[in-house]
Amino acid sequence: MKVIPVIDILNGKVVHAVRGKRSEYQPLQSSLTDSVEPLRVAKTFEAFGFSWLYVADLDAIIDCSADFQVFKRIADETGLRLMVDAGVTAMERAQSLLGTGVSKLVVGTETLQNEGFVGEAVRVFGSERVVVSLDLKGDRVLVGHGFDGCTEAMGLLGEFKNLGVSQVIVLDLERVGSGEGVNVDFLKKVLRDSAMDVFVGGGVRNMIDLVELQRVGVSGVLVASALHSGKISVEELRRTGML
Repeated sequence: MKVIPVIDILNGKVVHAVRGKRSEYQPLQSSLTDSVEPLRVAKTFEAFGFSWLYVADLDAIIDCSADFQVFKRIADETGLRLMVDAGVTAMERAQSLLGTGVSKLVVGTETLQNEGFVGEAVRVFGSERVVVSLDLKGDRVLVGHGFDGCTEAMGLLGEFKNLGVSQVIVLDLERVGSGEGVNVDFLKKVLRDSAMDVFVGGGVRNMIDLVELQRVGVSGVLVASALHSGKISVEELRRTGML
């Protein structure tokens, strides 16, 4: 199981994400770094020994921008492998993003309108490079305006599976930065019924949560607040073989 640190970028700076309320996000305050500059924060995680980094480019998600230079800089100046959600829902932007050196394109349902884009991306780039993020707020699936697919979580995952998707992130925005824990019962259902590699984000509190998630069989855990607050320490991750 991979423990993957998270960077949320808003207005070009790393911010502390809480419950998906983007208008209220504040600059990052961390026990690991005093910087809010994305490249410097990424280098901090690399220095601690992490090999993967998940980046949510909220500027791109909100404004559909195609300025992906921050990812190129991180890819060029670190050895980190990047999973990036930049609100990409069209092939031209997908090509541009992956051309910067990003390892995995994350397609978030929150911005997805055309389900067929997912199938096309898998065909063109391969299932190893395309990850679908099942964006949730509690029990509700978040989708783009006019979305043409199923809006029930397990039904939608079944449709993605039929399109060739092999990796999914279960991301509960209601739990992001909340310290409320993860909906393990739902994750067990996804793991049982989807036959995909499952990553999880939102609500992870401590090492006890990580051990439980490892036990149920998730492939990776996205962590931000618990790392920056010190509730999950790098030393504990090393001691338990998660880093």
